[in-house]
Parts: sequence; C-alpha cells; structure tokens
Amino acid sequence: MVEVGPHWDAVRAPVEIGERALELLGGATGAVIADYAQMYWLIPPRSAQYWRRLPAVQALGAASISYIGVPPISHTAGPVLHWRVPLGPDRYLTDSPLLRGALAQVVAAEFGPDREVGR
Repeated sequence: MVEVGPHWDAVRAPVEIGERALELLGGATGAVIADYAQMYWLIPPRSAQYWRRLPAVQALGAASISYIGVPPISHTAGPVLHWRVPLGPDRYLTDSPLLRGALAQVVAAEFGPDREVGR
C-alpha cells in the first residue's frame, strides 16, 4: 500500500467505466493500476482537490488520506492487482482534465447526461 498525495493523486473508477475511458484516452493515458473491480489512474499531486465529482468515480488525494495498492512492475496481468497500463519512463501520470473529460463522457453514456454531478 502506498499513500496517495506525496508523489501523485489517483482517480478510481469501476473496471467497466475505466476500460471505456481507457479506449477514449488511447496513448494519452499514463500508468493505470487495476484489479478485478477497479482501475486507478495516477494523476499529478494536488490535482484531486480540483476534481468535480462524477457518479461511480472518486478522486483520491492527500486531503482524503488514502492508500492504494501498487503492484510490482512485473505484474501486468489480472485479475489480481496488476498494471493495466504499465508504468514506464514515458508513461507515468495522466493529465487530470483529459482523464476527467474521458470519464465524464463514459459516465454520461452509461448513466445519462443528467447524472454528471457539478454540472
């Protein structure tokens, strides 16, 4: 378990939503951690505090005193904790507004446009 906040914040989404957002992001995604139920994107530190809420999606930052499991770099297959998109020298943090846009699009398609909180 690694504390969220000092080096990165994180965004958690159910796998069903996360996989669709990952398709929208394509090569613009940073590293992604996953297990059988959730996906976690690493985003720049202190960016979770500016995240507008979305149904089924949660931004985790230093203010929430959160921890997430971080698998060894060699774990790249599931269903247990693994790197869905492996960490690498050119793949680390995901741009927070870009990620939020992709997740908002998926949430709107899944739950309807009126379900986006803060809109």
